[in-house]
Amino acid sequence: MKAKNVKSTRTPIYRDAGFLLEDIPTMKKAFVDEINHPHNPDLYIYSRYRNPNVVEAEEHLSKIEGAKWALLTQSGQAALDVALSIFQKSNKPNKWLFFTEIYGGTNSFIDKVLVARRGIEAIRFAPNGDSYSLDAFEKALIETKPEIVFFEALSNPMLIALDGDAVIRIAKKHGAIAIVDNTFATPLLWKPLASGADLVFQSVTKYLSGHGNLSAGAVMGNDPELLKLAIEYRKWVGHMLSPDDAYRLIDMLKTFELRFSRHCQNAFAIANYLNNHPIIEKVLYPGLESHPTHNEANRLFNGKGFGGMVTFDIKGSNPKEKAQRCDLFIHQVANSIALVPTLGDADTILMPVEPVWGDKYPFPGMIRLSVGIEDQKELIKVIGNALDTLK
Repeated sequence: MKAKNVKSTRTPIYRDAGFLLEDIPTMKKAFVDEINHPHNPDLYIYSRYRNPNVVEAEEHLSKIEGAKWALLTQSGQAALDVALSIFQKSNKPNKWLFFTEIYGGTNSFIDKVLVARRGIEAIRFAPNGDSYSLDAFEKALIETKPEIVFFEALSNPMLIALDGDAVIRIAKKHGAIAIVDNTFATPLLWKPLASGADLVFQSVTKYLSGHGNLSAGAVMGNDPELLKLAIEYRKWVGHMLSPDDAYRLIDMLKTFELRFSRHCQNAFAIANYLNNHPIIEKVLYPGLESHPTHNEANRLFNGKGFGGMVTFDIKGSNPKEKAQRCDLFIHQVANSIALVPTLGDADTILMPVEPVWGDKYPFPGMIRLSVGIEDQKELIKVIGNALDTLK
């Protein structure tokens, strides 16, 4: 029996696989309209194509990003696949340039999927020491003439900040498509589309959902033709978020700005505390003047904050002692700060760097801290007590 006269401020969850099309003319109209891939169709056909809950969440997300459209997927990696695959053409050379300091999963996707399976020519552009050279970047574009430039505003785990506005401007000057992974900075600190990026994508799993209990990704843009290509690709490969997760995400997005502001405030305070602690060798946080790319971060984020991630290196007389101290610190804070291989959670969590990144970052005393939204003083107390045991 259907409920009668039920009123709610929320959209019901539409778990339908296929939607009711009452007669042949209606079905015909639905499939004729589908040729143009409308984002919010008059007639829904099948949840792999579009779903009302997912579309509603996408509309919320596009407002936060300042985008004309947003598409949700079941993970950040699925969003990455959509963002890149819509530009792949069988009759083109598909030469794409990637900055090296990007998410490890993205680097693996490049090597294992784009290069090994699809034959993409991937060009890698590395930093000069602790920062990127814009002159070297422009020289690389002139020499290689890539179709796509892909980068992150803040790198993982060294938190190298880029002058993203300048990177986009130079890329467009040389006719390249600019795609930005903005997961660490989020639209609260920087909106790449406003600076001319063609696409921006997010691991929604992180700060946008923000509670460590939902997996999702998003691709966002302004070009309506790219939207059609992205809808079509997502439909045929099945990269669709579930209606239940979309329903939950809508509520999570309502607190995003409040949460991320607190992440930034807490991270700034903890970075400064660690930077003055005698047992800490180095703190990597773009909000610190000592960070090699502090000026770039200051310019790009315009005083809005510097993110919720802090990477720090514990002192030790040799690698073995540093590793032991790192292990002891993690053990000491375990009841309050868990070792969890993700980031952006409302709770503070951490990861040791060397076991995850290996030879790329062989620093046995280094920890990446994803700072949560807990009471700032309590967090510093927990961290300080643990560091005191290392003395």
